[in-house]
Amino acid sequence: MIPKLITHIFRFFVGAVFVFSGFVKLVDPIGSAYKFEEYFGADVLNLEFLIPYALPFSILLIIAEIMLGVMLLVGFKPKFTVRSLFALTLVFLFLTWYSAYYNKVTDCGCFGDAVKLSTWGTFYKNVVLIAMIGFLLVQLKNIKSLFSETTTKAITYVSLFGFLYITYHVLTHLPIIDFRPYAVGKNIKEGMEYLDNGELPLVHDFSLESENTDLTEELLSKEKVLLVIVYDIDKADEKGFASVKKTADKAIANGYTVYGVSSSYIDDLVLVQNKYNLPFSFLFCDGTTLKTIIRANPGIVKLQKGTVVGKWNWIDSDEIKF
Repeated sequence: MIPKLITHIFRFFVGAVFVFSGFVKLVDPIGSAYKFEEYFGADVLNLEFLIPYALPFSILLIIAEIMLGVMLLVGFKPKFTVRSLFALTLVFLFLTWYSAYYNKVTDCGCFGDAVKLSTWGTFYKNVVLIAMIGFLLVQLKNIKSLFSETTTKAITYVSLFGFLYITYHVLTHLPIIDFRPYAVGKNIKEGMEYLDNGELPLVHDFSLESENTDLTEELLSKEKVLLVIVYDIDKADEKGFASVKKTADKAIANGYTVYGVSSSYIDDLVLVQNKYNLPFSFLFCDGTTLKTIIRANPGIVKLQKGTVVGKWNWIDSDEIKF
């Protein structure tokens, strides 16, 4: 009786953790891809040849994670599910130990941007999970389907298609839930203030600089500001610049101050500016910060006295109202 009860408790706890962990990354797979780029980098795992595949790899891992959680909860193919969870958690266990021991990738992104854990905290979380899953391996006979076989299969496959659709939607547009300090409704100036316990503020690397002037304070104080974010001009979707130009023209006609913001070299930016006759000049900001602000390249951010009042992928620029 007691092993059965413990099996049920561990099953639902592990399943819920994997569903939650998968979902908070599913709504922002590009963020997970950036994290894998860090892991694949020369100063971490030295697997730079995998960096171009970081996005498909992250999507595959996210879908696997959340689907295994669902399958464990409903009891679909328990032997395959629990063994797969054990193998996946072993990988996570190694990565988090490596990060903690060597002080690499100090935020593993295990819960996306929703929950932040220390490197050792994340490692110990995986130790607990691997112990629970190991117990489930021994108690496989006690993991039964919650529903009929037909219903269990239907829930599993409907979940899979639903998760794949969410992935497609957020890659085409923007994350459906934004846990970052630049989310719509957040004030960047307030985010730059130091916290009571002396920790770094949530926004500690944001600046808007021209070649000679820091315009951060000025632009965060203006009523109407539109920023075109191009974190890396070489990786930008050039089809977007025609739409960006139309949006910028409308914004300027409605009294907005418009700037592009990038981490690329000014000469490359000027070439793009001239090629597409963009009605704005570019400011400089750190590339990692720009990738944090918006998961689009180019993307568009509307500010009102430092508050983010709207964010759009360039593909949705026609929806912007002025």
